[in-house]
Amino acid sequence: MRYSRLIVTAHDKHWLDAAVNELCGYGSSVIACDAEVGVECWLDESESPDGRVGASVLAFGFSVDGLAKAVTNRVGQCVMTCASTAVFNGCLESEETFPLGKQLRYFGDGFQKSKLINDRRYWRIPVMDGEFLCEEKLGTGKGVAGGNIILQAVDQATALNSARRGVEAVALLSEVIAPFPGGVARSGSKVGSRYKTLRASTSDPYCPTLRSRVDSQVVEGANCVLEIVLDGTTEESVAAAMKASIYAAAGEGVLAIGAGNYGGKLGKFHYHLKDLID
Repeated sequence: MRYSRLIVTAHDKHWLDAAVNELCGYGSSVIACDAEVGVECWLDESESPDGRVGASVLAFGFSVDGLAKAVTNRVGQCVMTCASTAVFNGCLESEETFPLGKQLRYFGDGFQKSKLINDRRYWRIPVMDGEFLCEEKLGTGKGVAGGNIILQAVDQATALNSARRGVEAVALLSEVIAPFPGGVARSGSKVGSRYKTLRASTSDPYCPTLRSRVDSQVVEGANCVLEIVLDGTTEESVAAAMKASIYAAAGEGVLAIGAGNYGGKLGKFHYHLKDLID
């Protein structure tokens, strides 16, 4: 997958949350979404480019062109519209870039202005609360998407608590996101479907209610299965996140922790869980 990192800042946490929630919305899986998007980490005033509270957001897509279109649309509709926000390039080391402010500047209808600071060009787009400041370009790099763990528990409450522990452990790491709602997917999928129009369909081997109808992978005593899906900027960052989530998710009532293999159809990066365990 290709990824980019956006640094979003705002007047305070209220408006930052508003912008980030919109920006990351409908960004769980490229099975149907234009990008997989999530918060990498939160930034305090001393860490952000303009001395305000901020967030580092990672977005993943199949190609640079597809990612560029998705990110530009999302920033234009979800961040530029949000009061007090600004957007900066979070991939300064990347040689490959795609336009952001260079595209959004046209919203200024001829009143937009550019500013070059330390070889980085910014666009100032007039809006009703002042100006929307946006960096001209965003860097992009090659990342890894689809790392996962699948946990099986005795009941839903136990599985939910386990999954939350796993996601909270991932949130402490950099260069990785868990893009599904709350970091967790209950509708885990398999590649393909009996219906030709679908690229993916329900992971029936992991559905507890289908035990008697399929070659079930649900272990005895388990009645709820949840998946944590992970996207990272490097192969190593995904491995570290999988390991952290495994250890955090383990606990009483969690009967098994595995991962989706999909017959190796999703890509060249394979993570063997036994190699992640000390």
